[in-house]
Amino acid sequence: MSEQIRILIVDDHPVVRDGLAAILGTQPDLLVVGEAGDGRDALLKAQSLQPDVILLDLEMPGMDGVETCRHLKTQDAQARVIVFTAFDSDERIVTAVQAGAQGYLLKGAPRQELFHAVRVVHSGGSLLQPIVASKLLQRVTQEAEPGLEPLTPRELEVLQAMAAGLQNKEIAARLVISERTVKFHVSAILGKLGAGNRTEAVALAAQHGLVEMGRNL
Repeated sequence: MSEQIRILIVDDHPVVRDGLAAILGTQPDLLVVGEAGDGRDALLKAQSLQPDVILLDLEMPGMDGVETCRHLKTQDAQARVIVFTAFDSDERIVTAVQAGAQGYLLKGAPRQELFHAVRVVHSGGSLLQPIVASKLLQRVTQEAEPGLEPLTPRELEVLQAMAAGLQNKEIAARLVISERTVKFHVSAILGKLGAGNRTEAVALAAQHGLVEMGRNL
């Protein structure tokens, strides 16, 4: 069996944590290694447990989800973050993505979408539910700077692969180039689009018609 994806659940409601742990536990490749009830506890457990993916609620007492995301980046946590929340306002989505979240799911999403999100984000991709992606694109459209620096044909190929949720290793294999070269192209793409991370880059690219907005952004 392949190595399991280690997951930390962060939510201030014990019933929600228990439910998520039970649902995720039905999948042989997913392993819940810990739970946290607030942001500060999440930071401590992220350091001690070294999870691969963190399922993070936004509304929590004390340090909220967005602030927790920012601190995770500061402490150089390797875990990738999926925001799992009931809030779908434009401001919440944008601030969470800008803080470093690689996925954004609304509570109530089908369990298969949750499993898929964890796997895609763990593999290096990013994932937003269609309704969330739509709201993010609307906000990006309002804020986008006119006149982007043009991308090279190779950068467009890499960007389309990013939009499909592929990780660097998979992009390298598909385009028959080295993983180091892929990283170089990704860095150039982020710079040209003025994006802080891959999720923002794909959203901006879709807004400008550079890639198609598929199911797995």
